[in-house]
Amino acid sequence: MDINFNKNEDHNKLKLSDLNRRLAKVKLGGGKSRIEKHHAKGKMTARERIDYLLDDDGQSIEIGAFAGENMYEEHGGCPSGGVVVKVGYVQGKQCVVVANDATVKAGAWFPITGKKNLRAQEISIENKLPIIYLVDSAGVYLPLQDEIFPDKEHFGRIFRNNAVMSSMGITQIAAVMGSCVAGGAYLPIMSDEALIVDKTGSIFLAGSYLVKAAIGESIDNETLGGATTHSEISGVTDYKAKDDKDALDKIKNIVDKIGDFDKAGFNRVEAKKPVENPDDIFGLLPASRSDQYDMLEIIKRLVDDSEFEQYKEGYGKTILTGYARIDGWAVGIVANQRKVVKTKKGEMQFGGVIYSDSADKATRFIANCNQKKIPLVFLQDVTGFMVGSKSEHGGIIKDGAKMVNAVSNSVVPKFTIVIGNSYGAGNYAMCGKAYDPRLIVAWPSAELAVMSGNSAAKVLLQIEKASLKKSGKSVDAEKEKELFDEIKQRYDDQISPYYAAARLWTDAIIDPLDTRKWISMGIEAANHAPIEKQFNMGVLQV
Repeated sequence: MDINFNKNEDHNKLKLSDLNRRLAKVKLGGGKSRIEKHHAKGKMTARERIDYLLDDDGQSIEIGAFAGENMYEEHGGCPSGGVVVKVGYVQGKQCVVVANDATVKAGAWFPITGKKNLRAQEISIENKLPIIYLVDSAGVYLPLQDEIFPDKEHFGRIFRNNAVMSSMGITQIAAVMGSCVAGGAYLPIMSDEALIVDKTGSIFLAGSYLVKAAIGESIDNETLGGATTHSEISGVTDYKAKDDKDALDKIKNIVDKIGDFDKAGFNRVEAKKPVENPDDIFGLLPASRSDQYDMLEIIKRLVDDSEFEQYKEGYGKTILTGYARIDGWAVGIVANQRKVVKTKKGEMQFGGVIYSDSADKATRFIANCNQKKIPLVFLQDVTGFMVGSKSEHGGIIKDGAKMVNAVSNSVVPKFTIVIGNSYGAGNYAMCGKAYDPRLIVAWPSAELAVMSGNSAAKVLLQIEKASLKKSGKSVDAEKEKELFDEIKQRYDDQISPYYAAARLWTDAIIDPLDTRKWISMGIEAANHAPIEKQFNMGVLQV
């Protein structure tokens, strides 16, 4: 191995170590002292409940672990958005599990909590997966109620989805394992079956203090809305459990009886490991996002038997397209080639840039995968579309529009892995979050923004200098460098994969070696939902 490989490996493994350190902190939720208080009440934490419920936590994927990171510091923070979401197996059946983390502000709903719950429901709806809610929440976080209460994608949308999902035949099971108050009380009761834990679970529209203030009635919370009340008097809940484990065991028994599902029919054979060593990824991926490398070598370390059948190999070389298998599943891969390539005409094309010919190739390949019912995997390391008079005169906008059209109208499931750069319209064409990938994840090396930190800082610096000049202030070289560094630092913070993950622009930041698992579980989930629409690109200039 050469010195660059070793330097890259050290750099990328340090990033992975940082990821693991951050994840360990996030998994503590509200902190060790709050976990101890939670245990003192005889309750399991959200993560302990999920671990107990799932057959094997190692065979699960976590959605939105970094949701809310550094977003609510003035309110004491909101680790993981105060809710844990995993896709895993219960009694051998793939399910979505959503658990309020009561160690974080008593499980109160912040704006990002609502967004994360809606994302969990979206995954359930798209893939027709059963969803299990483990409820333990004090309701809306009142200081931020205006950001979560009234809009279309706010709190109320969750209950609307409960109703729609039920009509779609998607199994919803809710266990009330702690507080369940006010509007939040509708979630478990709009599920198909509801359980409640004795003595710790409670459901009511208004607690005893509010009842006293509103109508003058004196009553304790247990009598008002405890397990006995709702299991024997109101009939609101269907099952009464003696403790957390009993409730989770009852859920396992219910899920165990669910019938088989109609399948989409995606092609799968016996899985094979890559022939090329996946660990090489850490040395192949450059430390600098501007350096070139061969994406084909990355692909060989992600796919079964390291076999990749290229489509139009000699044409449109800044995008690699072709067929492969991942964990046995047939996939179509669309990947940005990150090395400088030479065309048949002898012209040089920059790696990571989408040219007219590569956009045309990708469009045709996406259409082929839709015709053959093959899921699509996008590997993003893109700086954008080619600019300049030659590209404009050659119709780059039209060719780019074709590719965006194909991605938008694709009916097979799409999965996006942000490996490196994800800039500007390149993010869109390569199936960014706005284009409905079933799952979108980033490696620790990812950067998501309109443009790179350097480019953005230069543009913003010119604007800042012009503004200062208008007000009669001059900018010397030292001041200019200070301004540039300040702007770049601010922008670099925003292009970090953690900034994107905090806002759920991606579902997770993952170890590159877990990529195969994420794609495989994603396709398995998608196989629960037969394709009901035909691929149609509509009216398109050709």
